Amino acid sequence: MDSDTKIREMEALVSLVDDPDFEIFRQVSEKLHDFGPEVVPFLQKAWDNCFDPLVQNRIEMLMHQINFDHVVQQLIQAFAKDCHDILSTWITLSRYHYPGLNEEDIQYELNQIRKDIWLELNENLTALEQIKVFNHVFFDVHGFSGNLENYHAYNNSYINQVLHSRKGNPLSLSTIYMLIAQSLDMPVYGVNLPEHFVLAFTGKAFDTETMRMEDNKVLFYINPFSRGMVFSAQEVEKYINQLNLDLSPSYYEPCSNCDIVLRMINNLVNAYENEGMLDKKREMEHIRAVLRKYKKKDAQ
Repeated sequence: MDSDTKIREMEALVSLVDDPDFEIFRQVSEKLHDFGPEVVPFLQKAWDNCFDPLVQNRIEMLMHQINFDHVVQQLIQAFAKDCHDILSTWITLSRYHYPGLNEEDIQYELNQIRKDIWLELNENLTALEQIKVFNHVFFDVHGFSGNLENYHAYNNSYINQVLHSRKGNPLSLSTIYMLIAQSLDMPVYGVNLPEHFVLAFTGKAFDTETMRMEDNKVLFYINPFSRGMVFSAQEVEKYINQLNLDLSPSYYEPCSNCDIVLRMINNLVNAYENEGMLDKKREMEHIRAVLRKYKKKDAQ
């Protein structure tokens, strides 16, 4: 089907959304749904020119379902690639609540922060000195901070909102910090602590078990929610003991990008429940179940 024919078909189907016969509306909805996101502008135009609340509600539900299914499919595709491009995956997840989110705007904002940090770095700095410079630009110049007033708000999990407000939860601040650090060739990765999320700076270090220098060892940890505070493995152990949990290697080592995305979804499930948005909570639970199943299946 050529583009002109497709446009005419979409316009014709959209014109039938207000049909009083529910069976006709159901069939029209299914056909419109098959077009995916490209039909949304036509539905939006119909909504703008409609003054019937019932028809507007039909259009809203249809646009939401199209967007929801598209987000789920894109997330499944991302998990098939181990969420290698975590920025793109996070943008996809953010489009669940903000369908019109523009990826170029996100990239531009991150690049501006990256450029400001890059200008302050030089090759002679140690790892700790690099993080000190990074923290100054990230927190003092660009004003990022933990959202203490609305810690459980759902907007803390959407990248466009965190970049706009400069406030987030431990996971979202850490993920933005990690994305920019990695773009500057800093070996910084997420660490999935219970009830918290931090980062690890990795590199070559002496391994007491092998008695030799090893690559990709954790040199120290970073807590972006506390303005980039640096701490050691001993402090991780102390934290775990305070929670009365058994020590696990996963509390010390970098986690996968897919684990980060799943934790974002967990946060959103809780946030929507706290705010009484139960339909959105159920949809997030569905996304979580699909991705958990897919991840488990993929790992077998």
